Formats: sequence, C-alpha cells, structure tokens
Amino acid sequence: MCYIKRVKKLQNKQVRHEGVISVSAKGTGYVKLVDFKEDPEIDFKHLNTALHGDTVEILLHPKGPSRQTAEVTKVVNRVKMSFAGVLELENSIFFLKPDDTKMYTDIVVPNQALNGAKANDKVFVKIVSWKDPRKAPEGVVEKVLGKPGDNNVEMESIALEKGFAAKLPTNVEQEAENIKKLGIRDGDYRDRRDFRKTLTFTIDPSDAKDFDDAISFQILPSLNKEGAGGGQEIYEIGIHIADVSHYVSVGSALDTEARERGTSVYLVDRTIPMLPEVLSNDLCSLVPNKDRLTMSAVFVVDKNAQVLSGWYGRTVIHSGKRFTYEEAEESIKKAHAPLHKELTILNNLAKKLTKERFNSGAISLDQEEVKFVLDEKGTPIKVIKKERGDSNRLIEEFMLLANKKVAEVISPKNKKGKKGEGADDTVSIYRIHDLPSKEKMTDLAFFLRSLGHKITLHDGLIPTHEINKLLASLAGKDEKDAVHRAVIRSMAKAIYSTKNIGHYGLSFVYYTHFTSPIRRYPDIMVHRLLMEHLKGKPVSRSKLQIYENMARTASDQEKRASDAERASIKYKQVEYMSARLGKVFSGVISGITEWGLYVEELETKCEGLVRVRDLNDDFYVFNEKKLELVGQKKKKRYRLGDRVKIKVKVVDLERKTIDYVLV
Repeated sequence: MCYIKRVKKLQNKQVRHEGVISVSAKGTGYVKLVDFKEDPEIDFKHLNTALHGDTVEILLHPKGPSRQTAEVTKVVNRVKMSFAGVLELENSIFFLKPDDTKMYTDIVVPNQALNGAKANDKVFVKIVSWKDPRKAPEGVVEKVLGKPGDNNVEMESIALEKGFAAKLPTNVEQEAENIKKLGIRDGDYRDRRDFRKTLTFTIDPSDAKDFDDAISFQILPSLNKEGAGGGQEIYEIGIHIADVSHYVSVGSALDTEARERGTSVYLVDRTIPMLPEVLSNDLCSLVPNKDRLTMSAVFVVDKNAQVLSGWYGRTVIHSGKRFTYEEAEESIKKAHAPLHKELTILNNLAKKLTKERFNSGAISLDQEEVKFVLDEKGTPIKVIKKERGDSNRLIEEFMLLANKKVAEVISPKNKKGKKGEGADDTVSIYRIHDLPSKEKMTDLAFFLRSLGHKITLHDGLIPTHEINKLLASLAGKDEKDAVHRAVIRSMAKAIYSTKNIGHYGLSFVYYTHFTSPIRRYPDIMVHRLLMEHLKGKPVSRSKLQIYENMARTASDQEKRASDAERASIKYKQVEYMSARLGKVFSGVISGITEWGLYVEELETKCEGLVRVRDLNDDFYVFNEKKLELVGQKKKKRYRLGDRVKIKVKVVDLERKTIDYVLV
C-alpha cells in the first residue's frame, strides 16, 4: 500500500495527536503525549521531514506487543531551518554535514547556492526546499564562517546554530549611538529619588563590563518596638538596577531586537550582548564615579533581616566603589579593608535571608564550575575552578530579595485571596518553577537508593530538606557531582509566564526577574510593569496574550543561550584534551550505561566515555537496578562516584567527544 493511501486509511480510524518531537542522533523520533506512559516512537522512514524540536501531528500505529509506534503526518511548526557545519564535496555534489547531532540528514547545496563557499569550509546553511522525505533537503549558504578548528569560526558557528547572530543590525547600533550621544540630560533627573550622596557600590566578576546592579547602604536611627528611637539597629538597603527601560522605548528598533534575542549569550571567550555595547557597557552600566539612572527597590530591614518597609521607583545613583568578588571577599574578612563594617553587616543579613529560604523549603543547587584560560588564539591552556564565596552569596541573596518583593508588588492580588494567583483584570510577568513530576522523582529516588542512600517519598516527592541534607552530607565526596546532576535533571525547568504558580526551587510564592535588564529582556518588561503599577495604571488583561507570547519567547531564547554556553564549554574541553592524547588523569565515574562508563576528569570537568569494549580484563554486564557494570569472572564492580585513572585515547573535535581508557 502506498504511503498516501496508508495515511488516509489511518486517518479514518484514529485521532491525530499533536506534540513536540525529540529526535535522537540515530534518526528516531519520540513525541511526548499527555496520558501516555511511554512516548510513541517514530522510526526514520516515518519522520516525514520532521526535525528535532518541531511541533508535529502524528498518527498512532495499531498497538502491538512492544512499544507504541507512530508516524508524522504534518509538521505544524518548524523550530529551526538553518544549520552550521562543514561543506563537503562528493561526486560533484556539495552537501552540508551538520554539526547538530540531532540533524539526521545531510543538506544538498546546489552550485548556484554556494555564495562563494568552497569544499571543507565551515558554513551556515538554510534549508529552502524539502518536499520529498525520501530525498535530502536543499539549502543555500547564508554565511561562510571560515576554516574548521579556528576559534572564532567555531564560536560563531555555535552561536548561529542556536539562533544568535554575533552582530546586531546596523539600525539598532545607530539608534543606540544616538541615545549615547544625548547622554543623561537635566530632565532625566526629574521625578527620581536621589541616592548620589548615599554610600553605593557594585560587586561583580573581575572581567565584567556590564554592571546591572549596585547596592546602597546606610545605618538608620535605631527604633524600639513602638517605633521610637533608642531600640534595635536598622538599615536602609537599596538594590539599584540599571534603568534600561528609560532608554529602550517600546516599539523601537532596540526594543524589537532585544525582545527577539531575549538574552545576552555568554560563550567561553566572548559575550554576544542583547543590547549594543554603547548601552550595555557604557551608558546603562553602573560604573563607578558617574551618575547613572536606575530603577530601585529600597528596603528598611532590622538586624534579623526582616523587611520592615519597602519603596520602589526611579532613582539616580553615583557609585563610589567597584568591587570584584575577590576584593569584596577580602573586605568582609579583613577589619581594615575598605567598607569592612558595611559589608560585614550586609553579609550577616544575607546569611539570615539564606537560612530563612532554606527553612521555608528552598533547594540548594550550587554546582562547581570551571573557567578556561585561553591564549591569544583562543586555545585553552589552563582550567581553573570558579570560587563562590560570601561576596557572591551576598549579592545573590539581595538580588533574590528584590526579585521576590517586586513580584509581590506587581502581582495583582486575587480578590478571593487564593495564594499565588493574580486577579482577572491585569497582567504580570513571573519567573515560575513547577513541582517536579512524580515520575522523575521516583526515578531519582531509585537512583539514590541504588547508591545506598535512604530516601523517602511524600506525595510522590522527595522532601526538599531531605535533598539538601543529602547534598550537604556528600560535600567533598566523589559522588557529589553525579548526585547533584541527577537532582537537577529531576527538576522542572524555570520559565517565564503570565500565570503564577510560584517558584518551587526557591520556595517563593511570588518571584520575577527585575535585576538584570542589560542582559535579560523579561527584566525590561518587569521594569515597565512596575512603573505602570506605581502610576496606578497596571497593564490590562486584554494584553495577556501579547505578554504570554513574549514570556514564551524569552523562555525559549534562554534555553538556546544556555545550550550555546554549554556547547562552547564542551568544545573547549574537547580541544583541551585533544592536545593531551595519551596523558593520564584522575577521574570520577559520572554515568554508567550498557555501552560504557562516563568519566569526568577531576580538575577540568572534561567528561568522556570509557567504552565497554575497552575494558579488557573481563566481560562486563550492566546491572540497571544497581546502576553498575559488573565483571562476570572477577566480579569487579564500577559504580557512580568511583575514582579511576584514565588515559586520553581518542578526541573528536567535530563530534565534540572524548574517549578515555582505564589505566
């Protein structure tokens, strides 16, 4: 029976289902459907041109004794049509070999569509025609990137692959230049609370150029319980955020570009900014010793970090000091260092805020990170671990406080008083984090029990205090990273939405993003919503769909940016190990499958695979229940968290993979 007749016959008998398709590197698709215990599987010949991430309609095949299968009948929405890769030539036909491992077919590029590209060039190709699923798609070269292996070429390739052009459009840059030339005018100071004479400073990474946030601090006259003088010491703490919305007007070229990008992208060796650098690194950046326009959340707090009152609005500041995290850390620890007293008070308050969060059910998800030291050509020569001290946590805690309190202010409280919900007549933007699925929690509990940990489930979830206790008990142990990754994988992804369901990970009923408008578009939206609220003109519910669409776009772009960042790190890890073939390192087993052991090198976090076929001392079988590889003769076991010695065997820069062997 031909394909078309077969589909028509199925359509008469079965209901169509719609969902997002995930495609494996082998070209097998899976579509997650509600009320289906197992995702229907779609083999290569039934994908019907569907690509990873597309929204598709499928028809289920008659259920057999094994897994439910299906076929794609329609691609509803394409998520991606452009791919980076190497242009190859075979039998006088040019085709792109995509870098994206989820792209299961090459793309034919006709001679007239090469646009100057040559064989073995790294290029960016857009699919322009794909009518027959039995044939390869046709594409056109949109950009010739350069030679594979060159640092700039590879980094631009990663960015383009995830949807981020390295350069902003000319009209956007020009609009920013015009704003920069005007600078801060006399009228800009009007209707702003003046903090220029209040102690104000920034704390940022040593290589930061865009300073989103500053903190002001002063000790206020002490109050007794009745509000009179002579009682406990109280403090005024201002969280001042760059007033990007003052410069970026709704509907402008700057606003349109920022909304589409959604976020800045941080690759290993560069930042691709959401806004032109004349704004992000200059006029909007809260640099020291210059007046800067800000949006602020100002709190009066007592010595127990309880917020007594809050004020929100437009301000002007003049930062007197730029701290790096390392400098601020030193000031906290050393009595004679700059602003030691002020930073010590803030640090103590931050620790109390942290304790309060965890007492309320927040989850500790701090993870060790590494940073590459690159030479002038972008080649990784050294890997260092990022240190997180009290100064990092101090800033983090006060940013969380500002985000939480602003969310409470702009959230229209439901007249019926339902916790965490908004009224029907106005719109807000929230940063939400759903509860983990019970299925993923069950899998996590199984995993943790296989490692010998005693785990309980309450209403299908592992209590957050139990997760925190477990992670704390693993400090300094080899299995901590593997457990930490498993916990993160079990969690839902935080997203932006107009519908508030609270933030599970932080244990906040209300939460939003207010503190980073230079690098995140949702923060600009929240600044605008806050100003409209303060004017008594909150955004009408009639614009709900507009804001929900913007929230969805921001969530999608955030994921793409995160994927690009991880891809750039992975590339540098593989590149680092490519210069160390045959070298021996210490590692920890980070994953176990039937085909081998995943091992993470201790210092660089470079993960690679030790294949079962390279375990020559025995015949090893994967025990799925206990998550271990077991030698059948000698009974040697390999388990998660085991420390092993590894040697670099094979490195594939094109596929971004490392193969180790045990020594």
